[in-house]
Amino acid sequence: MRGDIVIVRSGGDIASGVIQKLHRSGFRVLILETENPTSIRRTVCFSEAVFNGKMEIEGITSVLVKNEEEIVKGWEKDLVPLIVDPNGKYIDIIKPIAVVDAILAKKNLGMNKNLAPITIGIGPGFEANIDVHIVVESNRGHNLGKLIFEGSAEKNTGMPGNVAGFTFERVLYSPCDGILTSNHEIGEVVKKGDIVAVVNGENIYSKIDGLIRGLIRNGTYVTEGFKVGDVDPRIEQIKNCYTISDKACSIGGAVLEALMIGKLKLL
Repeated sequence: MRGDIVIVRSGGDIASGVIQKLHRSGFRVLILETENPTSIRRTVCFSEAVFNGKMEIEGITSVLVKNEEEIVKGWEKDLVPLIVDPNGKYIDIIKPIAVVDAILAKKNLGMNKNLAPITIGIGPGFEANIDVHIVVESNRGHNLGKLIFEGSAEKNTGMPGNVAGFTFERVLYSPCDGILTSNHEIGEVVKKGDIVAVVNGENIYSKIDGLIRGLIRNGTYVTEGFKVGDVDPRIEQIKNCYTISDKACSIGGAVLEALMIGKLKLL
Protein backbone atom coordinates (compact mmCIF):
# COMPACT_ATOMS: atom_id res chain seq x y z
CA MET A 1 0.00 0.00 0.00
CA ARG A 2 1.07 3.59 -0.58
CA GLY A 3 2.39 5.98 2.06
CA ASP A 4 1.00 8.88 4.06
CA ILE A 5 -2.67 9.82 3.82
CA VAL A 6 -3.72 13.22 2.48
CA ILE A 7 -7.33 14.42 2.39
CA VAL A 8 -8.27 16.85 -0.35
CA ARG A 9 -11.45 18.84 0.06
CA SER A 10 -13.04 19.05 -3.42
CA GLY A 11 -12.65 17.11 -6.62
CA GLY A 12 -12.95 20.09 -8.97
CA ASP A 13 -10.57 20.89 -11.80
CA ILE A 14 -7.88 22.62 -9.71
CA ALA A 15 -8.26 20.04 -6.95
CA SER A 16 -7.85 17.29 -9.54
CA GLY A 17 -4.46 18.71 -10.51
CA VAL A 18 -3.48 18.49 -6.85
CA ILE A 19 -4.83 14.96 -6.54
CA GLN A 20 -2.91 13.85 -9.62
CA LYS A 21 0.40 15.14 -8.25
CA LEU A 22 -0.10 13.61 -4.82
CA HIS A 23 -1.27 10.24 -6.12
CA ARG A 24 1.62 10.00 -8.57
CA SER A 25 4.02 10.84 -5.75
CA GLY A 26 2.90 7.90 -3.63
CA PHE A 27 0.42 9.42 -1.20
CA ARG A 28 -2.89 7.81 -0.32
CA VAL A 29 -5.42 10.47 -1.27
CA LEU A 30 -9.01 10.71 -0.09
CA ILE A 31 -11.35 13.21 -1.75
CA LEU A 32 -14.18 14.83 0.20
CA GLU A 33 -17.04 16.14 -1.93
CA THR A 34 -20.57 17.53 -1.72
CA GLU A 35 -23.69 15.64 -2.75
CA ASN A 36 -24.07 17.70 -5.92
CA PRO A 37 -20.74 19.06 -7.17
CA THR A 38 -21.06 21.99 -9.59
CA SER A 39 -17.82 21.47 -11.48
CA ILE A 40 -17.54 23.20 -14.86
CA ARG A 41 -14.64 21.32 -16.48
CA ARG A 42 -16.30 17.99 -15.74
CA THR A 43 -14.13 15.96 -18.12
CA VAL A 44 -11.11 16.66 -15.88
CA CYS A 45 -12.80 16.59 -12.46
CA PHE A 46 -12.60 13.60 -10.15
CA SER A 47 -15.83 14.95 -8.60
CA GLU A 48 -17.73 13.30 -11.48
CA ALA A 49 -17.38 10.04 -9.54
CA VAL A 50 -20.24 11.30 -7.36
CA PHE A 51 -22.59 10.87 -10.34
CA ASN A 52 -20.93 8.06 -12.30
CA GLY A 53 -19.42 5.91 -9.55
CA LYS A 54 -15.92 6.45 -10.89
CA MET A 55 -13.92 8.92 -12.95
CA GLU A 56 -10.65 8.44 -14.84
CA ILE A 57 -8.33 11.33 -15.69
CA GLU A 58 -4.97 10.78 -17.36
CA GLY A 59 -4.71 7.21 -16.12
CA ILE A 60 -5.80 7.88 -12.53
CA THR A 61 -9.20 6.65 -11.36
CA SER A 62 -11.33 7.97 -8.52
CA VAL A 63 -14.06 5.76 -7.16
CA LEU A 64 -17.12 6.65 -5.08
CA VAL A 65 -17.08 4.98 -1.65
CA LYS A 66 -19.44 4.96 1.32
CA ASN A 67 -17.39 4.07 4.39
CA GLU A 68 -13.93 3.56 5.86
CA GLU A 69 -13.70 -0.07 4.71
CA GLU A 70 -14.34 0.93 1.09
CA ILE A 71 -11.79 3.74 1.40
CA VAL A 72 -9.08 1.27 2.37
CA LYS A 73 -10.10 -1.15 -0.41
CA GLY A 74 -9.80 1.70 -2.88
CA TRP A 75 -6.25 2.45 -1.76
CA GLU A 76 -5.36 -1.25 -1.97
CA LYS A 77 -6.42 -1.18 -5.64
CA ASP A 78 -4.33 1.95 -6.30
CA LEU A 79 -7.49 4.04 -6.76
CA VAL A 80 -8.39 7.43 -5.32
CA PRO A 81 -11.47 7.01 -3.12
CA LEU A 82 -14.03 9.82 -3.05
CA ILE A 83 -16.66 10.12 -0.34
CA VAL A 84 -19.56 12.53 0.04
CA ASP A 85 -18.57 14.43 3.17
CA PRO A 86 -18.94 18.22 2.85
CA ASN A 87 -18.51 18.72 6.61
CA GLY A 88 -15.23 16.81 6.84
CA LYS A 89 -16.17 14.23 9.45
CA TYR A 90 -13.78 11.73 7.84
CA ILE A 91 -10.85 13.95 8.75
CA ASP A 92 -11.28 12.83 12.37
CA ILE A 93 -11.93 9.24 11.34
CA ILE A 94 -8.98 8.83 8.96
CA LYS A 95 -6.55 11.18 10.74
CA PRO A 96 -4.45 12.13 7.69
CA ILE A 97 -1.01 13.69 7.80
CA ALA A 98 -2.39 16.59 5.78
CA VAL A 99 -5.62 18.27 4.73
CA VAL A 100 -5.72 20.38 1.57
CA ASP A 101 -8.61 22.79 1.04
CA ALA A 102 -8.97 23.00 -2.75
CA ILE A 103 -12.57 24.20 -2.83
CA LEU A 104 -11.53 27.65 -4.11
CA ALA A 105 -14.58 29.22 -2.50
CA LYS A 106 -12.59 32.43 -1.92
CA LYS A 107 -13.54 32.13 1.73
CA ASN A 108 -12.85 29.71 4.55
CA LEU A 109 -15.48 26.98 4.72
CA GLY A 110 -14.42 25.34 7.96
CA MET A 111 -10.65 24.93 7.62
CA ASN A 112 -8.35 25.38 10.59
CA LYS A 113 -4.74 24.42 11.09
CA ASN A 114 -5.57 21.98 13.89
CA LEU A 115 -7.32 19.55 11.54
CA ALA A 116 -4.06 17.76 10.71
CA PRO A 117 -0.29 18.05 11.27
CA ILE A 118 -0.10 19.83 7.89
CA THR A 119 -2.87 22.02 6.51
CA ILE A 120 -2.80 23.78 3.15
CA GLY A 121 -5.27 26.27 1.71
CA ILE A 122 -5.45 27.23 -1.95
CA GLY A 123 -6.27 30.80 -2.92
CA PRO A 124 -7.88 33.71 -1.05
CA GLY A 125 -9.85 33.14 2.13
CA PHE A 126 -7.01 31.68 4.19
CA GLU A 127 -4.28 33.27 6.28
CA ALA A 128 -1.09 31.30 6.75
CA ASN A 129 -0.37 30.33 10.36
CA ILE A 130 -3.92 31.31 11.32
CA ASP A 131 -6.34 29.24 9.22
CA VAL A 132 -3.80 26.86 7.70
CA HIS A 133 -0.06 26.28 7.90
CA ILE A 134 0.64 27.19 4.27
CA VAL A 135 -1.35 29.07 1.62
CA VAL A 136 -0.87 28.50 -2.12
CA GLU A 137 -1.34 31.44 -4.50
CA SER A 138 -4.01 30.67 -7.11
CA ASN A 139 -4.08 33.92 -9.06
CA ARG A 140 -2.66 33.66 -12.58
CA GLY A 141 0.51 35.59 -13.18
CA HIS A 142 4.02 35.79 -11.80
CA ASN A 143 3.07 34.44 -8.35
CA LEU A 144 0.88 31.52 -9.41
CA GLY A 145 1.79 28.55 -7.21
CA LYS A 146 3.84 30.60 -4.76
CA LEU A 147 3.90 29.27 -1.19
CA ILE A 148 2.82 31.75 1.46
CA PHE A 149 4.00 31.16 5.02
CA GLU A 150 2.81 34.49 6.44
CA GLY A 151 -0.26 36.34 5.23
CA SER A 152 -2.82 35.56 2.54
CA ALA A 153 -3.12 34.95 -1.18
CA GLU A 154 -3.98 37.80 -3.53
CA LYS A 155 -7.61 38.94 -3.47
CA ASN A 156 -9.93 37.61 -6.15
CA THR A 157 -9.71 39.91 -9.17
CA GLY A 158 -12.99 38.75 -10.69
CA MET A 159 -11.21 38.69 -14.05
CA PRO A 160 -11.24 35.37 -15.96
CA GLY A 161 -7.89 34.25 -17.33
CA ASN A 162 -6.86 35.60 -20.72
CA VAL A 163 -7.09 32.93 -23.42
CA ALA A 164 -6.08 34.04 -26.91
CA GLY A 165 -7.09 37.60 -26.07
CA PHE A 166 -10.48 36.74 -24.55
CA THR A 167 -11.43 37.06 -20.87
CA PHE A 168 -15.07 37.71 -19.91
CA GLU A 169 -16.20 36.91 -23.46
CA ARG A 170 -15.36 33.25 -23.12
CA VAL A 171 -17.20 32.65 -19.84
CA LEU A 172 -20.87 31.63 -19.66
CA TYR A 173 -23.00 32.87 -16.78
CA SER A 174 -26.57 32.06 -15.77
CA PRO A 175 -28.99 34.93 -16.55
CA CYS A 176 -31.35 33.94 -13.74
CA ASP A 177 -32.20 31.33 -11.10
CA GLY A 178 -33.41 27.96 -12.34
CA ILE A 179 -32.54 24.56 -13.81
CA LEU A 180 -29.94 24.55 -16.57
CA THR A 181 -30.58 22.47 -19.67
CA SER A 182 -28.32 22.05 -22.67
CA ASN A 183 -28.09 19.93 -25.81
CA HIS A 184 -24.33 20.50 -26.03
CA GLU A 185 -21.40 18.52 -24.68
CA ILE A 186 -17.89 19.48 -23.65
CA GLY A 187 -15.63 19.38 -26.72
CA GLU A 188 -18.28 20.58 -29.19
CA VAL A 189 -17.59 23.60 -31.39
CA VAL A 190 -19.98 26.56 -31.24
CA LYS A 191 -20.24 29.84 -33.10
CA LYS A 192 -20.76 33.32 -31.71
CA GLY A 193 -24.48 33.72 -31.06
CA ASP A 194 -25.20 29.99 -30.68
CA ILE A 195 -27.43 29.00 -27.77
CA VAL A 196 -25.28 26.87 -25.46
CA ALA A 197 -27.76 26.39 -22.62
CA VAL A 198 -31.11 27.56 -21.25
CA VAL A 199 -32.09 28.50 -17.69
CA ASN A 200 -35.75 29.01 -16.84
CA GLY A 201 -36.55 29.86 -20.46
CA GLU A 202 -33.68 32.34 -20.84
CA ASN A 203 -30.95 31.52 -23.36
CA ILE A 204 -27.22 31.56 -22.71
CA TYR A 205 -25.38 32.52 -25.89
CA SER A 206 -21.77 31.96 -26.84
CA LYS A 207 -20.05 35.33 -27.21
CA ILE A 208 -17.24 33.92 -29.36
CA ASP A 209 -16.42 31.13 -31.80
CA GLY A 210 -14.76 28.24 -30.02
CA LEU A 211 -15.13 24.86 -28.40
CA ILE A 212 -16.98 24.18 -25.19
CA ARG A 213 -14.23 23.55 -22.65
CA GLY A 214 -16.48 23.46 -19.63
CA LEU A 215 -20.21 23.11 -19.03
CA ILE A 216 -22.02 22.44 -15.79
CA ARG A 217 -23.98 19.20 -15.58
CA ASN A 218 -27.37 19.19 -17.31
CA GLY A 219 -30.23 19.59 -14.83
CA THR A 220 -28.21 21.53 -12.24
CA TYR A 221 -29.98 24.27 -10.30
CA VAL A 222 -28.06 27.52 -10.71
CA THR A 223 -28.49 31.09 -9.51
CA GLU A 224 -28.26 34.36 -11.41
CA GLY A 225 -24.66 35.20 -12.30
CA PHE A 226 -23.40 31.67 -11.55
CA LYS A 227 -20.60 30.51 -13.84
CA VAL A 228 -21.96 27.61 -15.87
CA GLY A 229 -19.38 27.09 -18.63
CA ASP A 230 -16.64 28.47 -20.80
CA VAL A 231 -15.81 28.55 -24.49
CA ASP A 232 -12.18 28.20 -25.62
CA PRO A 233 -11.27 30.11 -28.80
CA ARG A 234 -8.45 27.63 -29.52
CA ILE A 235 -10.63 25.27 -31.54
CA GLU A 236 -7.67 23.20 -32.71
CA GLN A 237 -6.67 22.35 -29.13
CA ILE A 238 -9.54 19.99 -28.33
CA LYS A 239 -7.23 17.82 -26.21
CA ASN A 240 -7.28 20.61 -23.64
CA CYS A 241 -10.84 19.59 -22.81
CA TYR A 242 -9.65 16.23 -21.52
CA THR A 243 -6.34 17.00 -19.80
CA ILE A 244 -5.46 18.77 -16.56
CA SER A 245 -4.79 22.47 -17.15
CA ASP A 246 -1.53 24.35 -16.77
CA LYS A 247 -2.95 26.21 -13.78
CA ALA A 248 -4.07 23.01 -12.04
CA CYS A 249 -0.67 21.41 -12.68
CA SER A 250 1.14 24.45 -11.29
CA ILE A 251 -0.97 24.55 -8.15
CA GLY A 252 -0.72 20.77 -7.78
CA GLY A 253 3.07 20.98 -7.84
CA ALA A 254 2.98 23.78 -5.28
CA VAL A 255 0.81 21.74 -2.93
CA LEU A 256 3.21 18.81 -3.24
CA GLU A 257 6.11 21.13 -2.36
CA ALA A 258 4.19 22.54 0.61
CA LEU A 259 3.43 19.02 1.82
CA MET A 260 7.07 17.97 1.63
CA ILE A 261 8.14 21.12 3.52
CA GLY A 262 5.55 20.32 6.16
CA LYS A 263 6.80 16.75 6.47
CA LEU A 264 10.38 17.94 6.96
CA LYS A 265 9.24 20.14 9.85
CA LEU A 266 7.57 17.14 11.45
CA LEU A 267 10.76 15.07 11.49
